[in-house]
Amino acid sequence: MRAWMAAFFRITEKGFVYGKLVHTVKIYVELHQNSPFLVCMDIQLAKKETVDPTYLWIGPDEKPLTGKLMVKDFLESLSGLYSCTLSYKIIKVQTQKEKMVKNRYDFMMFAYREPDYSYQMAVRFTTKSCVGRYNELLFTLLKKILNNLISDLSCRIKQPSYKCHFVKLPKHGLIPELFIAFQVHAFVPQWESACDEAVDCENITNHNILQAKDRIAEFFRSQAFLFYHDYNKTLPAMHFMDHSFQMARMDSCRSGFGKNEGLHSNCATCCEINGKNILG
Repeated sequence: MRAWMAAFFRITEKGFVYGKLVHTVKIYVELHQNSPFLVCMDIQLAKKETVDPTYLWIGPDEKPLTGKLMVKDFLESLSGLYSCTLSYKIIKVQTQKEKMVKNRYDFMMFAYREPDYSYQMAVRFTTKSCVGRYNELLFTLLKKILNNLISDLSCRIKQPSYKCHFVKLPKHGLIPELFIAFQVHAFVPQWESACDEAVDCENITNHNILQAKDRIAEFFRSQAFLFYHDYNKTLPAMHFMDHSFQMARMDSCRSGFGKNEGLHSNCATCCEINGKNILG
């Protein structure tokens, strides 16, 4: 679970977020989590004495509230501008005259959710030739092995492909190699309804994806150990090439959410609610 600390605000040890005069404070709150306490005051003023302070909050639903503000079980519909007016008095010692001061503080709260993880992976295998049926047989067998390896995690291999290329190595001739690529995705029947019913859907599916990633990485590590560390074993003509395994995580956002590093640079990996959904 990502904390809201990756945002444009100052937060105290007690979890209070103070406003800033003139500037809007951006806050990111994960769906179904509680927001930090929003304090209708800037941190400089909080260190001073205030006389007869009153606080008036106006949120996206335009319902007036007073005091410190915390939003529980944050939902998409709660994203938007939260404005607070602090009224207090300054009393001159000599004349005891009272002057009313009003400060406005704006907080923009964004609902976000974790992205759905998937992985792009690539490996290379030696082969005798770029023609013939054995390359396709190896490719089919590898897909079956990998899918069986992660099926209990509700994950699957998608978009598998391979190409045969001739590789020139120093002091060697052209060597045919299979370049195999595939993606690893979480797969749940009726995905949208399953996620709507589970509050921590992304946490569950992402945990499964990370386990699937680790299993596949371990599988290829074991292949390398088997072929390259058992010196009494004869290498088959088609085998995994040590150090050829590569992977990169790909993030995707659910409908209504997206990434905007320019607008949300301090929460760049978050899937924030789209701006048009905030504005209605």
